[in-house]
Amino acid sequence: MTREEVEAFAMGLPAVTKVVQWGGSDVYKVGGKVFAICGLAGGLSFKVTPIGFVVLTEDGPARQAPYCAKGHWVNVALDAAPTEDLQDWIRTAHSLIAAKLTRRAKAELGLA
Repeated sequence: MTREEVEAFAMGLPAVTKVVQWGGSDVYKVGGKVFAICGLAGGLSFKVTPIGFVVLTEDGPARQAPYCAKGHWVNVALDAAPTEDLQDWIRTAHSLIAAKLTRRAKAELGLA
């Protein structure tokens, strides 16, 4: 998956915004909260569940995301996994972060 393909997919999810931060990284947010970062340390960093963190970092293609691992974030090289897997992980990261938004924020964003 290319950086452009990541952008096209992420921006197709509900209520997503993109900003460029942290030295040129594409930062994808839902409700102002980050769910994925493309470009940081040469890959795609995203939020996962605690179980997903263990599976992806111990047996999968991911490593702990720099500066974010404590919050269950992983980093995967864009060419280290099939496109379908990367899309599933981005979609899951989006839903994990969206689920933490307040009821009011979800309603305002059309996520409720």
